[in-house]
Amino acid sequence: MPVNRSTFLRRGIAVVAALPLLTLAACGYGSDSKDTNSNEKVAAGSKKIDGLSSVKIGYFGNLTHATALVGREQGLFQKELGATKADYQIFNAGPSEIEALNSGAIDIGWIGPSPAINGYTKSKGTNLRIIGGSASGGVKLVVNPKKIKSLKDVKGKKIATPQLGNTQDVAFLNWVADQGWKVDAQSGKGDVSVIRTDNKITPDAYKAGSVDGAWVPEPTASKLVAEGAKVLLDESSLWPDKKFVITNIIVSQKFLKAHPKAVEAVLKASVESNKWINANPDKAKAAANKQLEADSGKALPADVLDPAWKSIQFTNDPLASTLNTEAQHAVKAGLLEDPLLKGIYDLTALNTVLKADGESTVDDAGLGAQ
Repeated sequence: MPVNRSTFLRRGIAVVAALPLLTLAACGYGSDSKDTNSNEKVAAGSKKIDGLSSVKIGYFGNLTHATALVGREQGLFQKELGATKADYQIFNAGPSEIEALNSGAIDIGWIGPSPAINGYTKSKGTNLRIIGGSASGGVKLVVNPKKIKSLKDVKGKKIATPQLGNTQDVAFLNWVADQGWKVDAQSGKGDVSVIRTDNKITPDAYKAGSVDGAWVPEPTASKLVAEGAKVLLDESSLWPDKKFVITNIIVSQKFLKAHPKAVEAVLKASVESNKWINANPDKAKAAANKQLEADSGKALPADVLDPAWKSIQFTNDPLASTLNTEAQHAVKAGLLEDPLLKGIYDLTALNTVLKADGESTVDDAGLGAQ
């Protein structure tokens, strides 16, 4: 039976699982992160924006949040914020970031589509807006090549997804249904056994033979490949133009209304970060990995970093139509009542920044705020 919306919302987690990072801070939300390089220092003579002493920014410590990683490592957020300090918190899961946004522990955050949808619908559209895009792609079905040699061989096997109702779980259930196979979404039992496993332990589960494959985001997919798994399917191949949202930028509605100039400054830095990433992919990859190491104490090895990076596209476009499609996939799987997403986007500030930069504006697929 379909679960009600509130049950699903309690279970939903982030679209991506972070690397093992720092322990949770005393606030119970994310890990506070200190200055790690001279680029984060406030420039002499700069002025505060909107009278703010700081803007609190949240992100996950993984490559699908590289816009935030690179923007921070290159000092772009601090540059645009002037004398208003860019403070950061690092998260491992979507619900904790949404809680932090709701409590005011962060103002703006990078997050996946499922927790953004969940947070918005749970608050009846009062807590957040999606104000920009960040990344597309970076999700793969990777399998044990000794047990699974073709897509049809997935039937009858044990496939890991991060958690019941998260974005990859929904995507896999939708793909299974498209094959004509039956799986009970709640139990994961059926023609395929769906094993909900935290991304941090999925590589160990794979090595132990507890799962035969996994539908997971980067860098987990490339970690499995480094253990001998093979990529059977890249999820981007299932989407128009091979693009689908994996990371959004959200802001609390209260902060957006009170401090529009600060929001615009963060978005300008995000646009600049994506521009630099796309113009300098190798340098950007190194910068993202450097920030990961600063945040977690451990950089990704090249055999994980390189293939993971190649599978992610960085874009300012929030790819709003794909977010709506992902929500409908959850409805189809029986994991979500039809959500009311009208108003989840406010792309006004982003389009202002894009126009000023000579870039094409982006669309909210009819889901914009009035």
